Amino acid sequence: MFKKILVALDRSDVGQQVFDEALGLAKLTQASLMLLHVLSPEEEGSPYVPMLSNMDYYPGLSSQGFELYQKQWDTFKNLGIQMLQSFCAQANTAGVTTEFTQNVGNPGRVVCDLAHSYGADLIVIGRRGRSGLMELFLGSVSNYVLHHAPCSVHIVHLSVTPKIDEVVKETTSVFSVN
Repeated sequence: MFKKILVALDRSDVGQQVFDEALGLAKLTQASLMLLHVLSPEEEGSPYVPMLSNMDYYPGLSSQGFELYQKQWDTFKNLGIQMLQSFCAQANTAGVTTEFTQNVGNPGRVVCDLAHSYGADLIVIGRRGRSGLMELFLGSVSNYVLHHAPCSVHIVHLSVTPKIDEVVKETTSVFSVN
């Protein structure tokens, strides 16, 4: 069975479900968990990178923008660590050996690279349910991991269906990019 399970987490609605399923599998198979959060501009809640195109004309504005971005990024990093610490404490309380890491980079690649270096038998990852054009334009971390992972992959689907307004808004925002 499984001895080492890598759990790819983000701060979306599916994160808790991913953790719960991974914890259940770890308890069942007496596996240890490695919790991973990837810091990426693609994640919801990630601060926007400031535009530096006007740096020559308004040097004060660009440094203020960068300082604001740095503060937002630090907050984003700290929230990720807090999430990982909370999940780690829950797993340890349940008697499951657990550690965590937070890395920066492309989420799919980071998950696959860590699975390889950690020696994972299984990756547990969530899927938001993007399909069609949304997946084509925005990509899918779970799809990338499924095709590039060095081990088995368990995909947890978000059980809540999005509201029609959110789908229309998200689709509109994809088409409005020039």
